[in-house]
Amino acid sequence: MERLSVWAPDGLPEIIPGDHLGELIADLLAGLEEPDRPRDGDVVVVTSKIVSKAEGRVVAADDREQAITDETVRVVARRERPGLPPLRIVENKLGLVMAAAGVDASNTPEGTVLLLPVDPDASARTIRSALTQRLGLGRVGVVVTDTAGRPWRDALVDIAIGCAGITPTDDLRGSTDTHGRPLNVTVTAVVDEIAAASELVRGKSAGRAVAVVRGMDRYVTDADGPGARALVRGSADDLFREGSAEAYARGLADGAAGRGAGGR
Repeated sequence: MERLSVWAPDGLPEIIPGDHLGELIADLLAGLEEPDRPRDGDVVVVTSKIVSKAEGRVVAADDREQAITDETVRVVARRERPGLPPLRIVENKLGLVMAAAGVDASNTPEGTVLLLPVDPDASARTIRSALTQRLGLGRVGVVVTDTAGRPWRDALVDIAIGCAGITPTDDLRGSTDTHGRPLNVTVTAVVDEIAAASELVRGKSAGRAVAVVRGMDRYVTDADGPGARALVRGSADDLFREGSAEAYARGLADGAAGRGAGGR
């Protein structure tokens, strides 16, 4: 039998720029009673919103659209919306493809927006160091999450944008399924699945920004590891670098210019 347990404690104070977030999270978790107090092999999941606040990624932006533009590296798709700003799916500076570049205007003072952490993997490593010292743990994983949509699917899920002390993927290629057939392409995004599970107990409006996940200890490591950056798909393997309307328009333009399919 295998079991996965996830819980999100209350009590974390409002985070402001300059706070030592790792220590605040460690203090919160140290105050929990057994069996809820983290132990070796547990994973602590933290929403990127409070990481951004602690790291001073709160910026004045009366115009959220300009903040999105500033964080954009490449526009994947743009759709006009009557009465609303255009929807922009873009690649941001972290290499993540997200709506609005991950710029968040919720739960932040009027006239400001939250940008994603500059280096979420480094943020996860800093939090992990504080947890191991304060809680006396030798092996604990940390996952930093943000909310994103997905191609082919409606609605949103939390994904890992940073992690430390945990193997981000489970590569099953070369093994066999229960019928003995070889697995040739299966690589599971472990930290994304942990991020999504944690959101079920943290909630978007409940004020619980931290969760503890137990049962994933086989993925928790002694070293910080490669981080969630390892999950960002490189351009050579990205089959969806453009929205359908954008690709169609480019194909028409290439044909009119005599450049042929895929021309630039």
